[in-house]
Amino acid sequence: MDYVIRVHASPLDIPAQAWDALLAQQDAPSPFMLHAYLSALHTSESATPHTGWTPKFVTLWQGEALAATSALYIKDHSYGEYVFDWAWANAYADHGLNYFPKATCAVPFTPVPGSRLLATDDKARQALLKAMLDIAQQHELSSLHLLFTSTDDRTACNALGLMQRQTVQFHWHNVDLRGQPFESFDAFLASLSQEKRKKIKQERRRVVDAGVTFRTSVGKDISTTDWDFFYQCYERTYLEHGNAPYLSRAFFERMQHDMPHNWVLFVAEREGAPIASSLVAVQGLGQPQAIAYGRYWGALERVDCLHFEACYYQPLSWCISNGVQRFEGGAQGEHKMARALMPVPTYSAHWLAHPAFADAVERYLERESAGVNHYLEHLAERSPFKRQEPQ
Repeated sequence: MDYVIRVHASPLDIPAQAWDALLAQQDAPSPFMLHAYLSALHTSESATPHTGWTPKFVTLWQGEALAATSALYIKDHSYGEYVFDWAWANAYADHGLNYFPKATCAVPFTPVPGSRLLATDDKARQALLKAMLDIAQQHELSSLHLLFTSTDDRTACNALGLMQRQTVQFHWHNVDLRGQPFESFDAFLASLSQEKRKKIKQERRRVVDAGVTFRTSVGKDISTTDWDFFYQCYERTYLEHGNAPYLSRAFFERMQHDMPHNWVLFVAEREGAPIASSLVAVQGLGQPQAIAYGRYWGALERVDCLHFEACYYQPLSWCISNGVQRFEGGAQGEHKMARALMPVPTYSAHWLAHPAFADAVERYLERESAGVNHYLEHLAERSPFKRQEPQ
């Protein structure tokens, strides 16, 4: 089947309604692939050529109908991706070759698994991926990378011979030992081993003893003042680590106006004054398969265990109260297992133009995958939950 292929220098060039309608048909849609989210990254200048993310969004058309599309960027660095390929870049440099620029199909600064190749069917999805590979070759790019892919994405990548890479994240699931949602946070604690349950109670007590309370705002109830305070916390955290924040205040202004229903804000207060906050994204709130995503956090004061309370215990308690089925904790963080976020595999796909490097990376990925599988088995043996008695 013939498609008309177009390449766009901005997501704003693609009709939002058509993009979002296509996203809704995918196997793993997320709010981070919504047209409004990607457009906010662009218009706020958070992900633009100036910051090293040059949009080359690809669309496939059948007449007036959008058959497939992807968020493709030309990159001159690997920051903000969370699937680390610095060693590959260094190996290229050691051999006098350029690894950058490269092509990356991803949501900038957002390590959340989900559909990357939006398409009406498998045939259109493969055609979209083939068009992306053609663009990488036409621009003489070193490589193409699809990050945090879905099952349908991986099927298309396998069909075209891309290399698959496996990493690990930690997600919490709202399900007790009977397979039912937790009735309360106390019921969740009761499902844990005595050691882990005691540790969480001690951490929460330290925050309470420090005089810290929390208030929660959802959607349009998050005021501009709260958004301003959140950004102050978010920016402070980055600056304390010696970096400027990836996302600008203008980006979050767009979130407040264009996607308010996708956000929940937890504000920590002491003596009536806000001192810290965490921002969680949500999808499908009120629906059976609602998902929450831990995203951003920051504090103006140091309080022992405040990070755990703001980023895990408050959100998990809110998820239980609101029927959210899964809480994704973001990139890395084995310490999250102590808070009952369990390891899950995440995936990416890679194509390298240089045959010798492609062969070397493929062998490396085979060894790495075996190591990741062993790591997952090791983590499973350290489950924080009570051991189920044999029937």
